[in-house]
Amino acid sequence: MNFFKKFVLLISVISFASSVNAETLRIAGNFATDHSSSVAMKKFSDEVKKLTGGDLKIDVFPAMQLGGAKENVDQVRSGAVAMTWIGMAYLGRTVPELEAVALPFVFKDRYQAFRVIDGKVGQLLNQKLAKKGFTALGYMELGSRNVTNNTRPLKTIDDFKGLKIRLQPNETHLASFRAIGANPVSMGIKEVYSALQQGVLDGQENPYSIISTRKFNEVQKYLSDTGHFFDFIIVVANKKRYDKLKSSHKKAIETAMKNAIYWQRQQAAEEDSASKAKLIKAGMKYDSISPKVRAQLVDKTKDVVVGLKKRIGSDVVDAVLEAAK
Repeated sequence: MNFFKKFVLLISVISFASSVNAETLRIAGNFATDHSSSVAMKKFSDEVKKLTGGDLKIDVFPAMQLGGAKENVDQVRSGAVAMTWIGMAYLGRTVPELEAVALPFVFKDRYQAFRVIDGKVGQLLNQKLAKKGFTALGYMELGSRNVTNNTRPLKTIDDFKGLKIRLQPNETHLASFRAIGANPVSMGIKEVYSALQQGVLDGQENPYSIISTRKFNEVQKYLSDTGHFFDFIIVVANKKRYDKLKSSHKKAIETAMKNAIYWQRQQAAEEDSASKAKLIKAGMKYDSISPKVRAQLVDKTKDVVVGLKKRIGSDVVDAVLEAAK
């Protein structure tokens, strides 16, 4: 065997040994493969591999491949899965203080929402998460949530009355819809399409991008721009597993996640507008909520803040309201 062949063989052996010894972590999510957050996590995985020279591998499982959001939370909490990216509502039962950023009509736009979550409020929430065994890695955009239904267009506040609307398992969300006279139902996302199709539900609420990727326009007629909550996607890791990572791997994860989140936020803003136009083009009847009706909705839901303070204390709630100013 000549020198060149020996050299190639040596490099192959070293590469194989490196791949065998590489540390592998799994990250799971319930968003569709083509959703901006899932694409962002693939970018995150690729950059971690590059930054660590293949020494750390992140396997990405989108689209409920490892279970729904509730299962993903439980898996990360137990350490069976290292990380997850989910709508914040699904962590609210474990860390109820997260509901402070789920208050109705607090954020007028995404820029205000990110200013709040990237500041003192985000630091407070990260501390609350750490106490429950999670390391927060960042916040992506899920978006401003809007109501669809099959019963009637939403033009007055009375049009909300009695509508059976699916919401996430978030008590603040549910309380807000009760306050405006609707009949909210907590339900996992994977069951919603069939429930709408069969008439078990009148409607649901989600960002335009989710309404589009979940194809709810196929089973829903009316679309509005209620924008009642602005929702975040949170990325969390099992704290014990994360703390055991070598410092270079942590640094790679933090750098790659920061870049992925920045990309996703820009992409989500574009995706939001494009999805709305796509839904209307697909045949949904769109109605914009008037300033008068929006003011009535705000007034009807103002006591939700009081109720939340009673449940979780006032520190994070006050921090959100102050930062939102």
